Amino acid sequence: MTVRERGDRRVDQDRDNKELLARRFEADRGHLRAVAYRMLGSLSEAEDAVQEAWFKLSRSDVSAVENLSGWLTTVVGRVCLDMLRSRGSRREDPLEYYVPDPIVRVADTTDPEHAAEVTESVGLALLVVLETLAPAERLAFVLHDMFAVSFDEIARIVDRTPAATRQLASRARRRVQDTTPAAGPDARRQREIADAFLAASQGGDFEGLLAVLDPDVVLRADGGRTLAAVSKVVRGAEAVISQALTYAKFRTAALRVVVNGAPAVLSVTDGRPGALMAFTIVGDRIVELHILADPERLAALDFSEEDLARAAY
Repeated sequence: MTVRERGDRRVDQDRDNKELLARRFEADRGHLRAVAYRMLGSLSEAEDAVQEAWFKLSRSDVSAVENLSGWLTTVVGRVCLDMLRSRGSRREDPLEYYVPDPIVRVADTTDPEHAAEVTESVGLALLVVLETLAPAERLAFVLHDMFAVSFDEIARIVDRTPAATRQLASRARRRVQDTTPAAGPDARRQREIADAFLAASQGGDFEGLLAVLDPDVVLRADGGRTLAAVSKVVRGAEAVISQALTYAKFRTAALRVVVNGAPAVLSVTDGRPGALMAFTIVGDRIVELHILADPERLAALDFSEEDLARAAY
């Protein structure tokens, strides 16, 4: 074999190896995106974290790595930890008002892949709680409790001992258990309760609203930088009812959607998303309302013109 032939074979092997790595990475992309989304609560930042993991993979020698999926999971975790720490040092928006990026689909969409993505996604209420955790606590909880990564592996990411890492996850778990609402009824019942809220608010029915709201319901509205004056937290059924009846005067077309597996409604104005309201329901009562009114983030939602045209009064 000539020197040129050996060189050509080496080039072919390198190309084959890169193509194999690319296929392996694509097979894990959905899992890695799920890890990053739970870590960051932001769809765009999650995509950035996954892309950074690909860059690291393409520049690394992983021939000795036995569990490439596990390796990629820890890489994404480390990237997300750095992003959370950087975010914490420059964050300006108050966490009290923050509504994480939603994963949205139109209520009767039957795309199995999209439906599975939403069903398996974490609820907005839990994402809000995760935002209150320190970066290392969030990493330990998400990787261990949600993705079964061992404390030994997590310890190397956060530069702690396994015992200290276990304590991080334990503190996070207590916070989550103390503040995250319990599981709600089945999807059909949740939609019935959400529809009852919408009908009562549009009809100015105080008693009807009172019947579906938990006495300690919390409404969180996030208008982003553009509509900062809209951002607020409203607590208690009567205060939330007052808000609902006030906004009912400005009737807009509405599209029934699903947000992170929970019932939601998108208001549509002049063919564009106006606000997204997602419901967290426990038993037969609404315990949390999350309203995303940030025009920039609403514009990034994946709605077709056909979807928006289906909105009705």
